[in-house]
Amino acid sequence: MNALQIRRTAIAVAAAALLPFSLAACSDSGDTKAAPPAAGDEAKTGASNPMDDSTTGDKPFGAACAGVPKEGAGSFDGMAKDPVATAASNNPALSTLVAAVKQAGLVDTLNNAKDITVFAPTNDAFAKIPKADLDKVLADKEQLTKILTYHVVGQKLTPKQLENGSFETLQKGMVDTAGSGEAYKVNDTSNVVCGNVRTANANVYIVDTVLMPK
Repeated sequence: MNALQIRRTAIAVAAAALLPFSLAACSDSGDTKAAPPAAGDEAKTGASNPMDDSTTGDKPFGAACAGVPKEGAGSFDGMAKDPVATAASNNPALSTLVAAVKQAGLVDTLNNAKDITVFAPTNDAFAKIPKADLDKVLADKEQLTKILTYHVVGQKLTPKQLENGSFETLQKGMVDTAGSGEAYKVNDTSNVVCGNVRTANANVYIVDTVLMPK
């Protein structure tokens, strides 16, 4: 074999050896699509790991929730379809509150309000007030309006916000809230007995004591 043939053979061998590396390099640089993550990697990347609804605290809670009708307009599903005053009128445990709201002429005000929170006293809450005092308040529209609007906050409050909160009411006074989990107090005197009830325009927290403006 002469020198020219030896040289050609060496070049061919070198080219054959380098070809796989060249192809690999081209493959790496020419394809910009990343390989899909392995099933176990999704939680790390956050690609498809939506928050579980069970962690958002969207459901009503509290011992008194058991007394809410299971079906119909007064049920949780039914109340969610109506504005707050109408929704409350379908809940038997709130009949005294509804009567007071009508007496004060606040039905349209509450039904037409947007994104509010109502601390709604139960019938038993009103029963704690001596009858003579309650009758006197019901007969005084101005005072009744002050008391009822003190139970309304101009934003939708979540249970998380109630853990340590202070909020201005429609009456312009302040209500203070504290608690955690499913145990909350308003003004350190009134317990939330059924919380996070949704209506079409409000979040409702049913309470066991009537709140008095400070």
